[in-house]
Amino acid sequence: MVYGKGGPYGSSSKRRVIPLSHRIQPLVEGHFALHEKLGMGPRTIQRIIKRVANRAHVSRPVTPHVLRHTFSVTAVQKGISLPALQRLLGHDRLTTTEIYLNLSPEDVIREFQAKW
Repeated sequence: MVYGKGGPYGSSSKRRVIPLSHRIQPLVEGHFALHEKLGMGPRTIQRIIKRVANRAHVSRPVTPHVLRHTFSVTAVQKGISLPALQRLLGHDRLTTTEIYLNLSPEDVIREFQAKW
């Protein structure tokens, strides 16, 4: 559970459920067994992500928001329900989550054929 951005003035009232993969969970649990907080600000996290992208020779700009968007689009392509994605992203309105529904024509045809 992560608390952050929320309310008109960012009162950290928004609650998000963050599922962790089996590879990441021990790392995060190990860190929080020793510390109560992450110990990094948003700008430090942005720099780390940029550094990792550079090492991986990713030519396009990579930011935390780009990773969030990529995760969301991938989750939709893998078939996650919009209400589940809405909860993961911490959106108040489903219309905000619908931004990530930019499916390609091939995706639409594939889904249609799978259901019919």
